Amino acid sequence: MLRNNILVAFRNLWRNKVFSLINISGLAIGISAALVIYLVVEFQFSFEKFRKDGDRIYRVVSDMSFPGGEIFKNSGVPMPMANAVRSDLTGIETVTHFVVEYQLKVTVPAAGKEVPVVFKKQTGIVYADEYYFSMLDYDWIAGPGPAALKDPFRVVLTEDRAKVYFGNMNPADIPGQTILYNDTIPVIVSGIVKDPVEKATCFRFREFISLSTVMSTRLKDDFGGDEWTSINSASQLFVKLKPGVEPEQLNRQFAGLRKKFNKDNKESSEGTRNHLQPLSDLHFNPDYDSFEQPQAHKPILYGLLAVASFLLLLGGINFINLTTAQSARRAKEIGIRKTLGSSKAELVFQFLSETFLLTLMATVLSIVIMPWLLKIFSDFIPPEITFASIDQLHVWVFLAALVLMMTLLSGFYPALVLTRFKPVSVLKNQLREGSARSRSAWFRKTLTVTQFVIAQFLVIATLMVGRQINFSMNKDLGYAKEAIVYIHTPQDYHAVQEDHRRLVLSDKIRAIPGIDQVSLGGMPPASTSTSTTSMKVNNGKKTVELMVDILYADPGYFSIYKMRCVAGRFPAPSDTTREYLVNETFAREVGFANPAEAIGKSVELYHKTVPVAGVLADFHAKSTHAPIKPLAYSSERRSSYTIHLKLKSREGDPELWNRTLASVEKEYKALYPEHEFKYEFFSDTIAAFYKGEQNISRLLTWASGLCIFISCLGLLGLVIYTTNVRTKEIGVRKVLGASVVQIVTLLSKDLLLLVLVAFTIASPLAWLAMDHWLQDFAYRTRIDGWLFALAGLAMLLIALPTVSYQSVKAAMANPVKSLRTE
Repeated sequence: MLRNNILVAFRNLWRNKVFSLINISGLAIGISAALVIYLVVEFQFSFEKFRKDGDRIYRVVSDMSFPGGEIFKNSGVPMPMANAVRSDLTGIETVTHFVVEYQLKVTVPAAGKEVPVVFKKQTGIVYADEYYFSMLDYDWIAGPGPAALKDPFRVVLTEDRAKVYFGNMNPADIPGQTILYNDTIPVIVSGIVKDPVEKATCFRFREFISLSTVMSTRLKDDFGGDEWTSINSASQLFVKLKPGVEPEQLNRQFAGLRKKFNKDNKESSEGTRNHLQPLSDLHFNPDYDSFEQPQAHKPILYGLLAVASFLLLLGGINFINLTTAQSARRAKEIGIRKTLGSSKAELVFQFLSETFLLTLMATVLSIVIMPWLLKIFSDFIPPEITFASIDQLHVWVFLAALVLMMTLLSGFYPALVLTRFKPVSVLKNQLREGSARSRSAWFRKTLTVTQFVIAQFLVIATLMVGRQINFSMNKDLGYAKEAIVYIHTPQDYHAVQEDHRRLVLSDKIRAIPGIDQVSLGGMPPASTSTSTTSMKVNNGKKTVELMVDILYADPGYFSIYKMRCVAGRFPAPSDTTREYLVNETFAREVGFANPAEAIGKSVELYHKTVPVAGVLADFHAKSTHAPIKPLAYSSERRSSYTIHLKLKSREGDPELWNRTLASVEKEYKALYPEHEFKYEFFSDTIAAFYKGEQNISRLLTWASGLCIFISCLGLLGLVIYTTNVRTKEIGVRKVLGASVVQIVTLLSKDLLLLVLVAFTIASPLAWLAMDHWLQDFAYRTRIDGWLFALAGLAMLLIALPTVSYQSVKAAMANPVKSLRTE
């Protein structure tokens, strides 16, 4: 029985090659996209799920309130907080405190070699206490276990890092070896742990230096020392709650803890709130970092799931449409089978077998094209996901479930339609469903409209996202951004004397022919780095306190970036802060109706008063997502370690910039031989603000393209079917004098009307979705009607060739061939 069903299924697929190819193509695209998206989503949502008792592990984070109601969220805590939590808070099973060190110079005295091995910028390093390995499980290869980090000047290495430092030395022999950090801190290897097997984790550290090393050296002051008012994001505190203890129970205790230990600074204590962040939230919450590991964005993941659902839905709709459209061709077969005794259940099983076979072929094809999709969506796909990722039990279970689901959803309705035919009517050729205007045509039209609603929605969304990105990139941001390069020079925060090499470098760079202007300052006008402090200004009526972003620049800086004063002047360069240049938003929030009123007013900061020299025209220091905030520029040279360069035009000489930057690198290396030369174009910095939107735009472009392709495949199948069942009608019309244009119009208008109906439905849905998405931007483009009209016209122009090609082919056929049997 099963063998016969499979044989019949193969014959039917082969007999209807075109329709089979359309169905397999549509389903294969949907299944392959669903497979890739499943791998991505499963990986992202599996972060930290493998940890034992992970639901009881939390990170303590800090929310700091400032004047004006502004709240700054920080993933760190004050350095002394860990001991206070251990001694004073209840409901906690384990506490671990560690400090993330993002980059260190590492020197390994190689045994048997004269020259030690040096790693100038080693990453994956953390200062951890002895409780770290108790909370986060690791398998030990050598060493005394968690106690390996109890004493100062000890380090535990992962297996792969140990191989990097000590080659093929037996892991049992590595403990006792010495490693030198930053040329000043010698530590002894006290243990080796296995590399974490799980890739879905934010804890990707490879070297664990004992936290007591920090407490025993000047590093303690670098990370805040014993100050409760100093919150460094590198200082991380994790707690494991006792079974049955709720996070809120601990959150209520933090206020009293800060009040007890920070009683000398009541204002700071009351302005800071500590609370618990679940371990599972680390990978998704952009308010708090995850040790500089890439974080996932849940809306994008849900968007990917929606794309996968749309593509599978479209492939299933194609199958249902084409199968029910061909119902008349299978009617006699069904009638004969029923007459010979086949039950309805047997017939349903037969048609489901055909659907299963077709879906299985599509699944095999989807696995074949999966590497292509991985390459296309490489920006969205974590590097841990490769073609080899499908070789996991849960992936095969997912594919099996997907094949079964698509078989039932796509095949069950057509099977019911086909098995409903009455043998007597079929064998007497009295089946109404054989006409092009059958009673079930409305259902096929509804499904076709659904396909194009999805496709039109995605096209409109793609155009709107692209328009907002274009608006943000081309908006007058308040500064120039083309042909500007900035270079960070090294800064030693512990140096007794100021390092003047950057001043020498600035002068040398000015002499390079390809350089137009040079400036020494802090960060460029727009960057991800922010230094914020509280300032007080008396506006003549009252003293206003507000949070202000601080930047540093000499007068040449404003010339390079073409920034302008609306009142006053640019501050004169000096070694200390003697004047401030504030922006219009600063003046407005202080209470000055006219920017000129701010000139000469004193700004109080750190118990010092500094006058305002000028008011700068507002500019966007962040992306257009965020509103413009109060900002102040200082010309203090001692805080300026970034060199800004305006390059000369390379018109007529495409290689000018390359030669110029090579000359800059030469001068840099002459003064900083031990440091790597890096530069960044300011225009790239601006573009990076919108990387998320650009990724969404790419996703929507590909998704809408695939949806259009699948929808057009379904439309092509319906056109082929329509022209086939109306072949004799077309022949009669031609004999009676109908022109090719009239016949093409007759065949095309109903199908093109479906596209217009889909546009009417998709437009308001897309408008609502895009209006909601744009609310996330403080400065946004408009939603214009012409954009919707353009999307509708584009869809018509895409659908028209699909419909017209087969219609023209049918209209131009010789009517003798279709009428000679009449």
